[in-house]
Amino acid sequence: MEKTNEKYKAYIQILKEELVPAMGCTEPIALAYAAAKAREVLGCLPDAVEIGASGSIIKNVKSVIVPNTNHLKGIPAAAAAGIIAGKVEKELEVIAEVSEEETVRMAEFLKTVPISVEHIDQGVTFDIIVVVKKGDSYAKVRIANYHTNIVLVEKDEEKLLDIPVEGETEEGLTDRSLLNMEDIWDFINSVDVADIREVIGRQVEYNTAIADEGLKGDYGANIGSVLLETYGDDVRTRAKARAAAGSDARMNGCELPVIINAGSGNQGMTCSLPVLEYAREFQCGEEKMYRALALSNLTAIHQKTGIGRLSAYCGAVSAGAAAGAGIAYLCGGGYEEVIHTVVNALAIVSGMVCDGAKASCAAKIAASVDAGILGYNMFLRGQQFYAGDGIVTKGVEATISNIGRLGKDGMKETNEEIIKMMIND
Repeated sequence: MEKTNEKYKAYIQILKEELVPAMGCTEPIALAYAAAKAREVLGCLPDAVEIGASGSIIKNVKSVIVPNTNHLKGIPAAAAAGIIAGKVEKELEVIAEVSEEETVRMAEFLKTVPISVEHIDQGVTFDIIVVVKKGDSYAKVRIANYHTNIVLVEKDEEKLLDIPVEGETEEGLTDRSLLNMEDIWDFINSVDVADIREVIGRQVEYNTAIADEGLKGDYGANIGSVLLETYGDDVRTRAKARAAAGSDARMNGCELPVIINAGSGNQGMTCSLPVLEYAREFQCGEEKMYRALALSNLTAIHQKTGIGRLSAYCGAVSAGAAAGAGIAYLCGGGYEEVIHTVVNALAIVSGMVCDGAKASCAAKIAASVDAGILGYNMFLRGQQFYAGDGIVTKGVEATISNIGRLGKDGMKETNEEIIKMMIND
C-alpha cells in the first residue's frame, strides 16, 4: 500500500483515533467527562445532579471501581469524581490528577448532594445525559455513540452545542468501513514503521506498565497470577496472564492509564500484551513487533465496527482473535495463517456475554487469548473450521460480518436481560 494512497492515510488516522490513553474503565470515565463538562458550563458546584444512562452504560459502570476515588464504585461516584476533580481538556484522562483533598470532597459531595440515576432508551446503545443544577440555573451535557462525543451542551434553555444524533453513526471519525483483512495485511507489510511508532510505542509503554502492576499487586481475582501459578510461565501462559493482569488492575481501581482499542482498555490490553509477549519470546525485533501490533489493533477495530462499541458480545473475544492474528504473523505466518486464526478463534468463543466491567473481565480475556492461540495452532496442524460450522461461513470477511450481526442484532435481547438482572439484583 503506497504512502500516498488515501487508504494508507486513513489506516494511520484510525490507529491515532482509537489508540488513545484512558485512565480507568472507559464508561465511568466517559460519565465523569460529561459531568466535568456540565459543571464547567454551570460555573459552580451543583446542589443537585440528574443522570440519564442507556442500559449498556449502566451495565458497564455499576460494578467497576472508579480510579482516584478511594475505591468508590458506580454511576454517582463517576459523576462526583468528574464534578469535583475533572479536567475537561484531558478527555479520557479527565480524573487522572486528583488530590487527597478532592477525594475527601467527593465522598462529602456524594453524602450531601442528591444524585438521581435514570435508565433511558433513546434508541442509542451508548448514551449519557448529565444535568447539574444550582438553584434555578442548570447545565446539561449529552455524550452519544462514543466516549468523547459530546453532542449537546445546554445552559438555562440556551443550546451552546447541538449536534443531531442520527442513529448509531460515529460522525467525526474516519470511515471504519474502509477496513478489511486483505488491506490490513497489505498495510502492515508496507507501512513505514516511523508512521506508527509514536501511536503504537505509547501502547507498548502504557500497557506493559499496567500489566506489571497487575502481577505485582492484589487486584480483583488476580487472574494473571492464578494462571502463572497454575500453568507455569511458558509463552502461551504469559501471553494470557499479562493481558489478564492488566485487566485485573484496571477493573479494580489501579490508577495507571492504558491505551485503549475500540473505546475499551480491556480490548486495548488484550490485542497488545499477548503480541508483545510473543515478540519478546522470539526476539522478533522492534520493526516486526510494531507491524504485528498494527495487525492486531486494526483486526480488532475491524471486528468491532460491525458489533458496535457496546453490546452483549464480550469485546475480549474480538481482541483475543486479533491477538491470535498478531501472534500468527510473529510466528512466521502469512495471510492464510492470519485469517484462518481469526476465523478459528471466533468459532470457539463467540457468544461469550458482556455482563459489564468488573473483575471477571480478566478471566474472559484469558479465555479469548487462548482461543486466538489455539486458532493458530489448529491451522498449523492442518485443522480448521469450515463454512457451515455454526456461524462460520465462507471467507474471513463474511464470517466477521456474521459476528457483527450476532453481536449487534442477535444479542440485543440478551443485553436487555443482562441489564434487567443487574439493575434489579
